[in-house]
Amino acid sequence: MELHPLFQALILGSIEGLTEFLPISSTGHLILAGDLLDFNDERGKLFEIVIQSGAILAVVWEYRHRFGTVLAGLPHDPVARRFVINLFIAFLPLAVLGLLFGKAIKATLFAPIPVALAFIIGALIILWAERRTHTVTIHSVDDITPWDALKLGLAQACALIPGTSRSGSTIIGGLIFGLSRQAATEFSFFLAVPTLGAATVYQLYKERHLLVWDDLGLWVVGFVSAFVSAFLCVRWLLRYISHHDFTIFAWYRIVFGLVVIITWQRGIVDWTTS
Repeated sequence: MELHPLFQALILGSIEGLTEFLPISSTGHLILAGDLLDFNDERGKLFEIVIQSGAILAVVWEYRHRFGTVLAGLPHDPVARRFVINLFIAFLPLAVLGLLFGKAIKATLFAPIPVALAFIIGALIILWAERRTHTVTIHSVDDITPWDALKLGLAQACALIPGTSRSGSTIIGGLIFGLSRQAATEFSFFLAVPTLGAATVYQLYKERHLLVWDDLGLWVVGFVSAFVSAFLCVRWLLRYISHHDFTIFAWYRIVFGLVVIITWQRGIVDWTTS
């Protein structure tokens, strides 16, 4: 699909922001959108990582008072220190496993059809989790222990499989481990900051040879569109979960995954499969 590069950046940035914090996999959507827009080369993949910084900033801005309070309280407030320690513990599993297996996963699973299958499998897990009897033992992010944080980090690590969803793995894992819907969702927001931040910095350093001044406009458009769409999405999701569960996202994942598979099988869309 031939589009102006800045328009491509706008579309991909908006997709990143709208999907990063919903349990529908931003990586999966970006792989599929990048394939349709012919923006799936190494430069395009780096762009997809970098625009995550816009989504990170949206969370930091939405929770600026919380982050400010934590930073100010680190020297003397045990709650603030536990919050930071928990984020670090939860961040470690994905970081370690990503360094060990990231290349192998990208070589085999970063393609539309594996992503579509992950969409459907992830949806079935969400439906199963939502049909369980929820026993809430943790009502607030401040009630999370280091052991809880480790379990949530292991759940997040499932998102190394593209199409699984980082936020979805963390939130659904949180529900299974006894977190309230609010606590699980907010912790997934907070955990996104070190997780996506580290991934962005690492990829920028690793692929710095791909950074050129001519692409500055792409980065700016992608960053701004990701920030705005993520900010709106975070606020909407917080309101949504106060009265609803995540079943609708599971059905969306199933429909989306089936559309990709059917259009591939029938030759309607020439999805990349290698």
